[in-house]
Amino acid sequence: MKVNYHTHSCYCDGKGEPREYVEYAIAHGFRHLGFSGHAPVPFENSFAIRPEEFMAYCNEIRSLKAEYSDRINIHLGLEIDFIPGILDDFSSLMDDGGLEYCIGSVHLVSSGDGNPDNLWFIDGSRQEVYDDGIQRMFHGDVRKAVTAFFHQNNEMIERNRPTVIGHFDKVVMHNHDRYFTYDEPWFSSLVHETASLIKEFGTICEINTRGLYKQRHDDYYPAASTIRILNEMNIPLLVSTDAHQPQELDRFEGAYTLLDELGCRNVVYEL
Repeated sequence: MKVNYHTHSCYCDGKGEPREYVEYAIAHGFRHLGFSGHAPVPFENSFAIRPEEFMAYCNEIRSLKAEYSDRINIHLGLEIDFIPGILDDFSSLMDDGGLEYCIGSVHLVSSGDGNPDNLWFIDGSRQEVYDDGIQRMFHGDVRKAVTAFFHQNNEMIERNRPTVIGHFDKVVMHNHDRYFTYDEPWFSSLVHETASLIKEFGTICEINTRGLYKQRHDDYYPAASTIRILNEMNIPLLVSTDAHQPQELDRFEGAYTLLDELGCRNVVYEL
């Protein structure tokens, strides 16, 4: 069954009208398509839905859902950034938009003081921004920086219980084994801690393929070694392509093959 619930359109930092994604999904045999635009945030940026366009986004997805109901199941969601001191509570966005689901993610590690200038951006195409944040906010202490990222994910899970946890180890994206490796005990401990909270709060863990097909990472988010752990813990797993244009909707990059090889029986297709 082809599904994708992590989808960004022209309302945020994606390319293409929502209808283009729907048409592509139908043409390629998808059963479910979920839209998850980056939720509005209260500071200037180039990636999120503008606050004044939020209801237009919600209304358009609902309109497409009704129009194509006999051909595909369309779902209205958001990818919501958890940013302590800035965007702490997901409930107002969920209620105001009448959302069916949300993906909770951390792209910006916060100092917690509510100042949007005090954020470490762990995503994007520029490695120097990642490195600068480690120096600027954590005085070059990589272990402290990475720990802050994971602890922010943990706080998000405890406070908001998102439907899906997005790419929870994406902090490795610009690491490239320069600062740390997966098998270092302190890093492994952080991964296990977050996985345990995902299990405790009954949320779904995303297997995100975007790093592979964009050639910015050599593994899934989370890594295959972590997926084995998640499978042993019987945590529900949802494969997502994190599509930013229609033709990325089915860039599964062998994820389903890996899950089959691992004997996973907890793969989610419907939210």
